[in-house]
Amino acid sequence: MSNIDTATTTQSGSPEAAAQATASFGFETVPESERQGRVNRVFASVAERYDLMNDLMSGGLHRLWKRDFITMLNPPRGETPFRLLDVAGGTGDIALRYADESGPNATAVVCDISPEMLDVGRRRIAERGFAERISCIEGNAETLPFESSSFDAYTIAFGIRNVTHIDRALAEAFRVLKPGGRFLCLEFSECQVPILDRLYDFHSFEVIPRLGKVAAGDSESYRYLVESIRRFPNQEAFAKQIREAGFARVTYRNLTGGIAAIHGGWKI
Repeated sequence: MSNIDTATTTQSGSPEAAAQATASFGFETVPESERQGRVNRVFASVAERYDLMNDLMSGGLHRLWKRDFITMLNPPRGETPFRLLDVAGGTGDIALRYADESGPNATAVVCDISPEMLDVGRRRIAERGFAERISCIEGNAETLPFESSSFDAYTIAFGIRNVTHIDRALAEAFRVLKPGGRFLCLEFSECQVPILDRLYDFHSFEVIPRLGKVAAGDSESYRYLVESIRRFPNQEAFAKQIREAGFARVTYRNLTGGIAAIHGGWKI
């Protein structure tokens, strides 16, 4: 099993050629202008069941992976001010974990393009009593509505593969971070363990869509999400993209044999 690095295919030149630009939507090729809308409809459909979706897709392992993710972020636990931007984190899962592990002056902004996901996040954040420390803002990862050099850390978990232009999202991450700021990305990746990779393929393509149909009444959204994993660049290819965005000391750490990976870099 290997991931297919086929990001947006753009035909540059004349306006007519630009209008014909295409992008991948799972295993389907669609007009680039339509991709974001289709992704948005997927997340509008699954917003209320997003945590269930992650449980189905990872067998519950995403909870352990996110714990490791926050441990790597290592937010300050004392009085030090610290500002996190969590992109594509609409339901607030990462931001809430961060708030649990950080001090009283550590704040977060959750930015997501999906209003439905943000509605879930605002509700969860209020229920947990963190509304004063975590705010939610609708925005596109490719054109973030924030000033340059305004955050101490940028996180994105299971979201960057749904971005149409990954290079633009990484450039925006670099822009909004302060010098010395940390970039961390948790994403499904390429399983690199023999036998486990075949079991993972079976679970992904045969089990998850059926579970999505039974548990959420939506097999097609789950099928897209599985396919989007396979179209995402593998560990080395994505690390190269992070370096090309300007980040230094770029590393990645495989989780569960590479089923997921945490990528990191610094704005020096």
